[in-house]
Amino acid sequence: MREGGRLEDWIIVSVRQQKKDKKRYEIYIGEEEPVLTVHEDILIRYRLMKGGVLQEALIAEIKREDERFEAYRKALSYLGAKPRTRKQLHQYLERKELAIEHIEFALDRLEREGLVDDVQYAQQFAETRMRNSLKGRLMIRQELGVRGVSKSAASEAVSAISDEEELAAAKKLAEKKARSLKGDEAERRRKLMGFLLRRGFPGHVVKEALKSVKLGDDEEWEEDI
Repeated sequence: MREGGRLEDWIIVSVRQQKKDKKRYEIYIGEEEPVLTVHEDILIRYRLMKGGVLQEALIAEIKREDERFEAYRKALSYLGAKPRTRKQLHQYLERKELAIEHIEFALDRLEREGLVDDVQYAQQFAETRMRNSLKGRLMIRQELGVRGVSKSAASEAVSAISDEEELAAAKKLAEKKARSLKGDEAERRRKLMGFLLRRGFPGHVVKEALKSVKLGDDEEWEEDI
């Protein structure tokens, strides 16, 4: 690509829209393979039109910017369905076989734009999980960790859940689950206790929730948890 020690200039002879993706364009400096394939946003940014001039360094820059933009565009599309953590987006883009440097660039941009915010995600997730899925703060914290939320952000999110909210969720779940349990009263209470603990409710919350459930008599029931 060098001639006489200087960068060679190429003239763009044609710009063709791809048939399979109408937002991507092929840039030709001859009639063989395209020297570039770019998104229309990159096409406009660099004014890639017939008669334009390309050089080696510029081609490399345009390729890098297009790959970065593709990572950003794919992440943005994935975010359209529902909120995601940075880790979830990173894993998704890795499956798309994008370069790590371009993934990081895209995610940094999304964070600057406020479209990816793990702290806000954790708060919304914890509230929704407690209210709709009737899960305790211990399980919610674990689920946030799996999604890549930091320990501090997860702790802050579950700490925002009031004791009253958690107890109300545990009672509601206990009453619902109790209807399907078999066995004598003691056996059903043990099963219910184990179920609530597995759903992430702390022991003291489980103990209080069990007191509100009738499984055979009206006597107060106690068991160490």
